[in-house]
Amino acid sequence: REILWATSMPCRLQGDDKIPIAEYGSSNVGRMKHVYRQGLAYRYGRTMQVIAGVHFNYSVPVGLWPLLRKMEQDERPLREYIDARYFDLLRNFQRVGWLILYLFGSSPAVCKSFFGGRPQSLSEFDAHTVYGRHATSLRMSDIGYHNTSQANLDISYNRLDDYVAGLEYAIHTPYPPYERVGVRKNGGSGDPGDYNQLSTSMLQIANEYYSFARPKQIAMSGEKPTLALRRRGVAYIEVRALDVDPFSAVGVREDTMRFIEVLLLNCLLTESAPANTDERKNNQFNYSRAACCGRTPGIKLLDGGAERDLQEWAIAICEGLAPLADLLDAGTGNGYAASVRARLEEVRNPESTPSARILAEMRERQESFFDFALRHSQAYSDDFARQPPDDEITTRFVEMAARSHASQRDIEAADSISFEDYLEQYFAQA
Repeated sequence: REILWATSMPCRLQGDDKIPIAEYGSSNVGRMKHVYRQGLAYRYGRTMQVIAGVHFNYSVPVGLWPLLRKMEQDERPLREYIDARYFDLLRNFQRVGWLILYLFGSSPAVCKSFFGGRPQSLSEFDAHTVYGRHATSLRMSDIGYHNTSQANLDISYNRLDDYVAGLEYAIHTPYPPYERVGVRKNGGSGDPGDYNQLSTSMLQIANEYYSFARPKQIAMSGEKPTLALRRRGVAYIEVRALDVDPFSAVGVREDTMRFIEVLLLNCLLTESAPANTDERKNNQFNYSRAACCGRTPGIKLLDGGAERDLQEWAIAICEGLAPLADLLDAGTGNGYAASVRARLEEVRNPESTPSARILAEMRERQESFFDFALRHSQAYSDDFARQPPDDEITTRFVEMAARSHASQRDIEAADSISFEDYLEQYFAQA
C-alpha cells in the first residue's frame, strides 16, 4: 500500500529515469505544467522533483494596513503602501531567515541513493546513509535545491517594480547550457511531447526562481505570475524554508507556525533599509552555513559584513520577539509566547533541535535514514487508519473530486488554439 512519506528527502531512488514527470491532462495549461517540469528535469535532474518541503503562506490582516499607514503618516495610495511594506517584511526576513533552518531544519541525513554515491561534503552514517554532523537542512543546502544558472541572478527586493523587472530579465535572457538542450527535440512537430523545456532562458517561468521567501499574488489561469503582481500587487508572502517535520503526523506543528507568524510580523514592524548586492550575498552565505553546519559550536554568520556568533544572534532575535508574542497572546491566548520560549531553549541547547533529535534517534536505534523515515511514515499511516471515517467529510471529498474532474473536462474542451500558439501568447503577455 502507499503511504505518505514523513520526511523532506526521498529514499530508495533507482535513478532519474525511474522518476515520472507529473501529468496534468491534455489542456494547454496542463501541458504547459508538464513541459515546465520536463524542463526542470533537463536542468537539474528529476531527483530534485521528489524533494518535499512545507510552504508557509502569510498575509497581514487586511484591517491592519490602514491603521499602520495612519500611524506612520504615510500618504501613498493604500495598494502602493501595502506592496512597499510587504517588501520591507521580505528584506528583514531574508536577514534573519537562517534562523528557520537552525530551528526547524529536519534533513541532516539522506539516503546514498539520492546521489548514487557519497558527496565529499558529507560523512558516512552507515552503508545506506550519509549525513552532516552538524547539518540542519541538507534540503536547503547546496546538495538539495540548487540552480547554477541562478547563481549570478541578483533579484532586488527593494521595490515591487525592481523585483518584477529582475524576474522578467531572467525569463527572457538565454542561458547557453539550456540553449544546447533546445526547446524541442530534434525534428519536433510542436506537439507537447516533443518539448524539452518551455524556453532556453535562465528561468522558464517566474516560479522557477528559487528564493527563501517570495511575494505572491493569485494568478488567473494562464496569467504570468509577474503580470499578476504588477496588476494587483502583493497578496501574501510565501516562505519556502520549512522541511517536512518527521515528528509531526501532518508534516508541520502548530507551535512552529506560531513562531514563524511572530517572526514575520516582527519583520514587518521593524525598520527595513534597502538591501544591496553585498547584503544579499551575505544573506545567502548565512543560509548555506545554517543549513550545512548550523549546530557547529561557535559557528559564525555575517551580520552587516561582520562576523557574529550564530547562537548569540539567535538568542537576541528570539528575546526580541517576546513582547510581540505576549501582545498576540493577549488577544488570542493561543501560545505565541510559549512557542518563542521553546525556540529559545532550542537555541541554547542545539541537541534539542529537530535535526539533532533525528540523528540521535537513528544512532540509538541503529537505523538508516530510510528505516527512520519509514518507521515514522508507517506509524502515522497506521494512526490515521485507526481513526473512524467521517461520512460528511468523505462525501465532501467525493463531490469535490467530481467537480474537479468536470472542470478539467471543461478546460480541455475549451481549448481552441495549438499548444505552440498558447505558449507564444503566454510569453507575449505584458
